[in-house]
Amino acid sequence: MAARSAPSCHLRLEWVYGYRGHQCRNNLYYTAAKEIVYFVAGVGVVYSPREHRQKFYRGHSDDIISLALHPERVLVATGQVGKEPYICIWDSYTVQTISVLKDVHTHGVACLAFDLDGQRLVSVGLDSKNAVCIWDWKRGKMLSMAPGHTDRIFDISWDLYQPNKLVSCGVKHIKFWSLCGNALTPKRGVFGKTGDLQTILCLACARDELTYSGALNGDIYVWKGINLIRTIQGAHTAGIFSMNACEEGFATGGRDGCIRLWDLTFKPITVIDLREADQGYKGLSVRSVCWRGDHILVGTQDSEIFEIVVHERNKPFLIMQGHCDGELWALAVHPTKPLAVTGSDDRSVRIWSLVDHALIARCNMEEPIRSAAVNVDGIHLALGMKDGSFTVLRVRDMTEVVHIKDRKEAIHELKYSPDGTYLAVGCNDSSVDIYGVAQRYKKFGECVGSLSFITHLDWSSDSRYLQTNDGNGKRLFYRMPGGKEVANKEEIKGVHWASWTCVSGLEVNGIWPKYSDVNDINSVDGNYIGQVLVTADDYGIIKLFRYPCLRKGAKFKKYIGHSAHVTNVRWSHDYQWVISIGGADHSVFQWKFIPERKLKDALHIAPQESLADSNSDESDSDLSDVPELDSEIEQETQLTYRRQVYKEDLPQLKEQYKEKQKSGTSKRRERAPGNSIRLHFVHGYRGYDCRSNLFYTQTGEIVYHVAAVGVVYNRQQNTQRFYLGHDDDILCLAMHPVRELVATGQVGRDPSIHIWDTETTKPLSILKGYHQYGVCAVDFSADGRRLASAGLDDGHTVVLWDWKRGERLSATRGSKDKIFVVKMNPYVPDKLMTAGIKHIKFWRRAGDVCIWRDIFLVKTVKAHDGPVFSMHALEKGFVTGGKDGVVALWDDSFERCLKTYAIKRAALAPGSKGLLLEDNPSIRAISLGHGHILVGTKNGEILEVDKSGPITLLVQGHMEGEVWGLATHPYLPICATVSDDKTLRIWDLSPSHCMLAVRKLKKGGRCCCFSPDGKALAVGLNDGSFLMANADTLEDLVSFHHRKDIISDIRFSPGSGKYLAVASHDSFIDIYNVMSSKRVGICKGATSYITHVDWDIRGKLLQVNTGAKEQLFFEAPRGKKQTVPSGEAEKIVWASWTSVLGLCCEGIWPVIGEVMDITASCLTSDKTVLATGDDLGFVKLFRYPAKGKFGKFKRYVAHSTHVTNVRWTYDDSMLVTLGGADMSLMVWTNEMEGYREKRPCDSEESDIDSEEDGGYDSDVTRENEISYTIRALSTNIRPMFGIKPHLQQKEPSTDERQGVVRPPVSRAPPQPEKLQTNNVGKKKRPIEDLVLELVFGYRGRDCRNNVHYLNDGDDIIYHTASVGILHNVATGTQSFYQEHNDDILCLTVNQHPKFINIVATGQVGDSADMSATAPSVHIWDAVNKQTLSILRCYHSKGVCSVSFSATGKLLLSVGLDPEHTVTIWRWQEGARIASRAGHSQRIFVAEFRPDSDSQFVSVGVKHVKFWTLAGRALLSKKGLLSALEDARMQTMLAVAFGANNLTFTGTVSGDVCVWKDHVLCRIVARAHNGPVFAMYTTLRDGLIVTGGKERPSKEGGAVKLWDQELRRCRAFRLETGQASDCVRSVCRGKGKILVGTRNAEIIEVGEKNAACNVLVNGHVDGPVWGLATHPSRDFFLSAAEDGTVRLWDIADRKMLNKVNLGHAARTVCYSPEGDMVAIGMKNGEFIILLVSSLKIWGKKRDRRCAIHDIRFSPDSRFLAVGSSENSVDFYDLTLGPTLNRISYCKDIPSFVIQMDFSADGRHLQVSTGCYKRHVYEVPSGKHLMDQAAIDRITWATWTSVLGDEVMGIWSRHAEKADVNCACVSHSGISLVTGDDFGMVKLFDFPCPEKFAKHKRFLGHSPHVTNIRFTSGDRHVISAGGDDCSLFVWKCVHMPH
Repeated sequence: MAARSAPSCHLRLEWVYGYRGHQCRNNLYYTAAKEIVYFVAGVGVVYSPREHRQKFYRGHSDDIISLALHPERVLVATGQVGKEPYICIWDSYTVQTISVLKDVHTHGVACLAFDLDGQRLVSVGLDSKNAVCIWDWKRGKMLSMAPGHTDRIFDISWDLYQPNKLVSCGVKHIKFWSLCGNALTPKRGVFGKTGDLQTILCLACARDELTYSGALNGDIYVWKGINLIRTIQGAHTAGIFSMNACEEGFATGGRDGCIRLWDLTFKPITVIDLREADQGYKGLSVRSVCWRGDHILVGTQDSEIFEIVVHERNKPFLIMQGHCDGELWALAVHPTKPLAVTGSDDRSVRIWSLVDHALIARCNMEEPIRSAAVNVDGIHLALGMKDGSFTVLRVRDMTEVVHIKDRKEAIHELKYSPDGTYLAVGCNDSSVDIYGVAQRYKKFGECVGSLSFITHLDWSSDSRYLQTNDGNGKRLFYRMPGGKEVANKEEIKGVHWASWTCVSGLEVNGIWPKYSDVNDINSVDGNYIGQVLVTADDYGIIKLFRYPCLRKGAKFKKYIGHSAHVTNVRWSHDYQWVISIGGADHSVFQWKFIPERKLKDALHIAPQESLADSNSDESDSDLSDVPELDSEIEQETQLTYRRQVYKEDLPQLKEQYKEKQKSGTSKRRERAPGNSIRLHFVHGYRGYDCRSNLFYTQTGEIVYHVAAVGVVYNRQQNTQRFYLGHDDDILCLAMHPVRELVATGQVGRDPSIHIWDTETTKPLSILKGYHQYGVCAVDFSADGRRLASAGLDDGHTVVLWDWKRGERLSATRGSKDKIFVVKMNPYVPDKLMTAGIKHIKFWRRAGDVCIWRDIFLVKTVKAHDGPVFSMHALEKGFVTGGKDGVVALWDDSFERCLKTYAIKRAALAPGSKGLLLEDNPSIRAISLGHGHILVGTKNGEILEVDKSGPITLLVQGHMEGEVWGLATHPYLPICATVSDDKTLRIWDLSPSHCMLAVRKLKKGGRCCCFSPDGKALAVGLNDGSFLMANADTLEDLVSFHHRKDIISDIRFSPGSGKYLAVASHDSFIDIYNVMSSKRVGICKGATSYITHVDWDIRGKLLQVNTGAKEQLFFEAPRGKKQTVPSGEAEKIVWASWTSVLGLCCEGIWPVIGEVMDITASCLTSDKTVLATGDDLGFVKLFRYPAKGKFGKFKRYVAHSTHVTNVRWTYDDSMLVTLGGADMSLMVWTNEMEGYREKRPCDSEESDIDSEEDGGYDSDVTRENEISYTIRALSTNIRPMFGIKPHLQQKEPSTDERQGVVRPPVSRAPPQPEKLQTNNVGKKKRPIEDLVLELVFGYRGRDCRNNVHYLNDGDDIIYHTASVGILHNVATGTQSFYQEHNDDILCLTVNQHPKFINIVATGQVGDSADMSATAPSVHIWDAVNKQTLSILRCYHSKGVCSVSFSATGKLLLSVGLDPEHTVTIWRWQEGARIASRAGHSQRIFVAEFRPDSDSQFVSVGVKHVKFWTLAGRALLSKKGLLSALEDARMQTMLAVAFGANNLTFTGTVSGDVCVWKDHVLCRIVARAHNGPVFAMYTTLRDGLIVTGGKERPSKEGGAVKLWDQELRRCRAFRLETGQASDCVRSVCRGKGKILVGTRNAEIIEVGEKNAACNVLVNGHVDGPVWGLATHPSRDFFLSAAEDGTVRLWDIADRKMLNKVNLGHAARTVCYSPEGDMVAIGMKNGEFIILLVSSLKIWGKKRDRRCAIHDIRFSPDSRFLAVGSSENSVDFYDLTLGPTLNRISYCKDIPSFVIQMDFSADGRHLQVSTGCYKRHVYEVPSGKHLMDQAAIDRITWATWTSVLGDEVMGIWSRHAEKADVNCACVSHSGISLVTGDDFGMVKLFDFPCPEKFAKHKRFLGHSPHVTNIRFTSGDRHVISAGGDDCSLFVWKCVHMPH
C-alpha cells in the first residue's frame, strides 16, 4: 500500500555530459561572470570552467534549439521546439526565469536575438511562414509579427548601429527589415551580378549600413544597404555556420573545421585549424564560435566544446565532450568504481568518471553500439552491436578479448550473471544466447520462448534463473545455463533477483498508469536498499517510485530535462547517483540521489535548486488524510457555470435568425413603451457558492453582489445603488486597498472582470480575453496596482493584470481542480497564492508565467467544526468563519482564540431588517471595518456583528434552489415568494425593504397567490400538494394533495375569490371551491404541463398556457374546454394577464425564440405595459397589445439567467422580478411616460433595426456598397481575350522558312529608325528616373473629412489614389507622402500642439494576416514626410475612418471588415489597446470627443453608438431615440461635438440629431436639403461647420456655419456652376472654411465675404481614358467618363479650361500643329474643336460604339478613328468639316486599343483587344502582311503595347491583368507604360527581350489607363482609372 504516496527521497541534477551541436548554431557564449552558457536536450547549462561546476535552467518542456545572450551578458533567452513552443528569458547567475513568451509560434523557435539595449527580442518560428516576431520581453508582449520567408531562416540579427532595423538570412535569401509602429517590412537583398544567389547561413552587422554574411560555399558576402557590394572568396572551404562580432572584430567558423579571425574592416588576422590540433579529427565541423578578449569558444557538430587561448592557438583545450550522431542506447555502470560506460550509434564507447565529471576513456568500434555490460569483477566490458555481433573488451586498456557474431539483428540487451560465469545476450530476433565467460565465451544455451524482440534481462541472485521482457510486454523465465523455459510459476515464487531492470512484473505494476496499455517506459532500475525504483520513458521524464510498487497508477516524483526518449537509466554501484541517457539528445545526465533523511538538510543548502521540479501534478498525494469532502464543498465543486447560450452569442444568433425571418417583418411595428423601470432594491446575497465577497467601503457602505448586479448598500438610509455593467452572474468580488474601488468577475464565454467605483458606480476598467466560462476569484495587490484572477476553464488559469492599463502581465495554469481563493501577498508584491480543492499553491511572478514552489506545512490549528470558509487578516490577528456558524477572533500567529460569536436568532438586535432562518448558518464571507464584523452566510443573509456581541441582519434573500413562486398583495405594497429552498416568505416593498415573515415548508414550492381580499395565501408545492395559509401569520388553513407532479400555477378567481384554480405539471387544472374546500372541476385537454393560468374578469373563463406552447380556454367551475376564436379572445377582459401566448403578445417573442423561452409576463392594471422575463435574464417592457412579430421593447439586465416570474404591484408603482437560479428578488420602480429624471436609461431598443432609414441617396448607397480591392488582385479594365504577347509563339520569318542564312554583315541598307525623332540636333539622353511633381485629383467621391489645413492655413493636406498630398495654397506647389502601397481611404490630422503636423492615413488591404498587403494606418509628419508609425491592423478589406484622441496619443481606426471592427491604438508604440466589433452594418465615421481620450462616437448605416474605453475594453451604448415622439433611427453620416456632452450627428435625410449623453434630445430638421455628409467641430470657438448635398438657392448653401448649440446658422454657396453641390469634407481655419466636394474640387470659402477660391480640380468620375499632350507647350488635355475634357497647365499647376460634352469622352488628340483637337466619345460620336476659340469645327457619328482612339496623320491631312466596333475609319480633313468617311480598315480581329501613324503618313499600326497588332495602308485601309516591310517602317509616334519592339513590357505576373498603355519618348530611346496594377514603369526602347529590366513608380490606384510624354520629354503624364487622377512626373535625364 506504500505506493499510495510518492517516495520521499529526491533526485537532483548534478551534471550533464554533452552539448547540442547538431542542427543548431550560435548557441555558445561567455556570460559576464566568465561562465559558459549553452544548452543540451531541454536544459540550459551554465558551466564554470574555473570551479568545474554546472548550473541548470530547466524551465523548458522540450528540446531547446536556439539561444541568445542579452547585451549585458547576464540574461539568456532560449527557444524550444514543440506544438506550442515558448521562449524563456532567464538569469544565468541564479538560473531563475525572468519572463516567458508564448502563444505565438508553432513547431519551434529557430532563432533569437536581442537588440542593442536589450529591451526587445526578435524570434523566428519554424512554422510554414517562418514568422518573425518582435517582443517587449519584459512585459511579455508581442510588438509586431510578419511572415518571414517561404523557406527556412537560419540567422537573424538586429542592426546594432541603426535603430529599428534587422537582418535575417536563410535558404537562398537575405532580408533587411525595418520596424515602424507594429509593421515589420522586409526588403530582399539584391545579389545582382556581384555574387551567386545562394543560401546564407549566418550574419553580423557593422557600421555604415554594412552587413557581413557567411554563405554556403564558404564565401563571405558584404552588403551595403540592401545591395551586395563585394565578396570575400574562399574565406572557408565549406559553409560558414557561425559568425560572431566582438570589440576586436569578427570570428567565423565553418564546416571545414577552421576558425578565422578578422579585424573590424574584415581583413584577415589569423586562422586556427582545429582538424590539425591534438584532439582534432577528420570531419570536424564548427557550429558555433564566440570570441571574447583572448579566449575563443568553439562548439562542434559532434558535441564538443573547445576553448582556445589566442596566443596559444595551436593548443585548443577540450572542455566538454558528448556522443554525437545517431541514437544513444548503451549504458552500464562499473560494479565497484564510480564509473559509467556508454555506447552509441556514433560507434564510440566512452567511460565517464562520476566523481570528476569527466570523460576518462574512449574507444571507437567498427559498428554502432546498442548495449553494454560490465562483469562483476570489473575486468570485462561486453558491447552488443547493431549488426548482431558482440565484442568483449578489457576495461583497463580497451583491448579486444573476443568478437562473436551469431545473430543478424541488433543486440539490445546483455548482462553478466551475478557469479560472473555467464553472459546472457538478448537479440532483436527474440532469442537470448548464454555464453560462458571462462570458456572464452563459448555458447552454452539459448532461450527461445519469446515471440518478439528482447527488451530487458535480469539474473537471479544465485545465477540459476533468467527473466526476460519482450516487445509484446510478455515476461518469461528460463533455467540457466541451458535456457529451458520455466512453465510452472510456483518454481519462481521465492527467487530473489540480483537486479531489477524489467518493466513488467508484479513488483513494478505501479509504474504503469491506471488505464494504459502502452509500452513507452524504456528502462527501469531498482534500488533495493533505498526501496526506490527509477524509470525512464519516451516523454523525456525520469520518475521515482517506491519499490516494490504493486498497484497500477502509483504516485511518483518526476524530473524533466531530457528531450524526447530517455533510452536507459541505471543506479551507480553505491546508489549515490542515477545515470540516464537520452536517445536523440546524445546526452548523459548524472543525478544525485538524496535519501529522505538528507532532505531536511538539503533545504538549507541549495537555494537555487528549486525542489519544485519534483512534485508533479499527477503525483501530489491526492489521497490525503482528509476523511471525506464536506458536503457543501462537494456541492460547490460540482456546480458548473456553463451556459447553453451566452449573452456574447446573441448578436450572431440574431443575424442567423434574421436571415430566416426576412419575410416576416413587413408590418409597421409598435413603438417601445413610454414607461421605463429602474432597479430600486434587490433582496438577496450570493453566498451559497461564493466566498469573501462582502466588504465595507471607505464611507461605511457595504458592497456585495447578487445575480448580475454589484450592490452598494447604505445601511443608514436602507437604500441601494447598483453597478449594472455585467451581463451575467457575478461570481467574485474584491476590494481595492483604498476601499473606493471594487473588482467583480462574471460568468461568460469570454468572461470579464470589471473594476468600478463604488461612489459613482461607473466602470474604470474592464479586463477580458483570457479566461473561459467564468472568473471565480479576484484579488488586488497591496499597492492596488495589480489584480490577480482565477478562471473556471479546465486549467483554472490564474492571470495577473495591470488593471489600469488593462494589460495582462502574466498567466498560467492554476490547477486541475477548482480554485476557491486567490490572494496576493501584501508584503511581497510578486507573490500570490491560490487555494482550492486539495491544493494550495504559492506562486512567484516571472514575466509571463508563474512558478510555484512547495512551502512546508508548519502547523495546523483546529478552528471550527467543519470547513473554514472565510478568513480575514487584521493588523493584529485573524478572524475566521466556518460552516459551524461561528465567528472566531485569533491572535496573529493563530496560537489562541480570543473571542467567538455564534450567529443565533437570540442574538439578533431589534434593528434587523428581517429574520434569521436558522441558527448557526454556514459563514461564507467575513470583513471588518467601522468597529463591526460583517458576515455573509450561505443562506444569503448579510449580518453585522458588533464587537460587543449584538448582531444586526441587514440583507437577505432565498437560499439555494430555484425561486419561482411570486405573488403581489391586492392592496398593500408587499409580496410573497416561495422557493425550492422550502420556505415561504413575505417581503415588504415599502421603504423598510425587509422580510416580514418566513415559514418553512415540508417541500419546495413553485407558485403562490394572494386571495382577492388579501387574507389568504395559496401555495403550490413540488410534490403535487398545495396549501392555503393565513396571509398574516402564515399558519395553515387547509391543504390538499391530489396530484403527483409539481404544482406550477395557482390562482384565485376575481371578485370574492370563490374559486381557486390549481395547475400542475401533469397537465390538469383542478378547480376548488374555496368556501366548501371541495374540488368542483378538472380541466382536461392539455397535451403538456401547464405553465400559466389567468381568470377572466367575471370569474367564468380560464386562459391556460402549456409547455407545448398551446393557448387553451376552459369554462369554470366545471372545467369544460372551450374554443375561442382568436379575434374573440382579444375582446375578453382578463382579470390578470400572465400569458405569454396569443395574438396580443405575439411581439414579445424575440428573433431567436427557438433558443430562448419567455418564462413569464405580467400586464399593468391599466393594460398598457406588458413586462416579460426570459431565459437569458432580460426583463423587457412592451407596449400592450404587442401585435405583429418582434415588437420593440426596452430591455434591462440585472438577473443572471432565467427570470422565473414578474409581477406588477397593485398600483403599478413597482415591478417585482424573480431570478430562478440567482435566488434574488428585485424591485424596480415604474417611471411613467411623463416622468423623466435626467439620468442614463439602461435599456436598449429592439432587436431588429427599423426598416426606414430616413430616405435614399445615391451617394450614400454607393459609398455603402462600394467594394475595395487591393492592387495585387486587380483584373484587366478592358475585356481583352486571347494569348498574352509574351506567351505567343513567334512565327518564323520568310528567310527562316526558306532556310536562307544571311551573312552576318549584311550589304542591305541599314534598318531605318523605328521612330521619327524630333530632337535630333541634341545628343540623345536616356531618362533615368521619374519624380512625382503634380497630381490633379482628390478622392471625394466615396471618402469624407479628408481635407485639412496645416501650418495655420498656408497648406492643405488631402489624398488621392495612394498618395498623401501637401498642397501650398499660395503657390500651388505640392509634396507627396508615397509610402502607402495601396489606396488611401481616410485621413485625419492630430490637433494636439505636441504633435504638430502629424497626419494619419488608412488604406485598403487584403486579409488581416499582418503581411505587407494587410490593411494599415500610416502616421507621418506632413512636413518632412517621415513615417512615424505603421499600424498593420485586423480590419480586413481596409480602414475607412481614423481619428486622434484629445491628447494625440491614441488613434481610433474603423475597418471595412464584416464586423466593422473598431480599434484603439497607442500609435507611437504600435500597440493595439482595444478592439471590438463595431456594428453589423457599415460605419462611416468614428471620432473621439475633442476633449477626451476615452469617449468616441461612431455613426453609420442606421446606427449611432457612444463608446467608452475602459482599460482595454470598449463599451458601447446605442443612441436612444425614445425621448422624442416619432423619432426614427436614420442612417447617420457625420458627427460633431459640443460642450456638456452634446453630440451632433448628420443624417441621410438632411436632419441633424442632437444627443445629450446617448439620448436624443432634439432634431434640427432639414439642416440641409440632402444628406449631411460632413461636420467639423472647431476647437477654438466651438462653432460647427456642416456640409451637405444641396441644389444652390438664394437662401440655402451646401456649407453652413452654426453656433455651438446648432441653433443659428449662416449658409455659404459654392459657386461651382454645378446643378447640385455635394460636400464631402469640411474644415475651418482662420476666417476660412475649406471644403472638399464630390466633384473632386477643393474650395476655400471666406467667412466674411463668402468668396470661393477653387484650389484643386480633378475629374469627377473615371476612368480618365483620353490623354493628349500639346506638340510644343507644357499643356495637356484629359478626357474622362464624367463627360468633360479639361486643359491643364503644368507650369502654372492648374486647370485652364473645361468643356462639358454631355457624354462620356473616351479619347482626345492634338493635331500636329496644336491648332485643333479631336475628341472621341463613348456613344460613337467624335468632335473636332478649334483650340483658339473652343468652337466646334465639325462632328460626326458613324459608329454606335465607343471610339477608343483618334489620330491626326503627321501632315494633318487624315484623321483615323478607331472604335470598339472592330473598325478604323479614315476621314480627309482637307475636304472640310462635312467629315465624310473616305475608307476604313477591313478584318480587324477585335476592338481597337491604340493607333499610330508612320512618319510618312502612309501606314497605320493598330493594336487590338486580342493581343494582336496589325499594320494597314493609309488611306486605302489595306492590311499589310509582309513582316520585312513592316520592320522597315519608321513611326511618327509609338503608343502600342503590342509588337516585338515592346515584348519586354509584359510582366510574368500578368495572368489577369494587362499593360494598358505605353508611350515612347520623343527621343525614341525611353518607354513608359501603365498597367492594371496601377504601376507606371520606365523601360529602354526598343525592348524585344521578355521581362525587360525597368523601374517602377507607384501612386495610382489600380488601372493606369493612359500615359504620354510632354514635348521635349520634360514630363510624363499618367491618367488613372479608378482614381480619376492625373499624375505629372518630372523626367530626370542622365547626365552627359
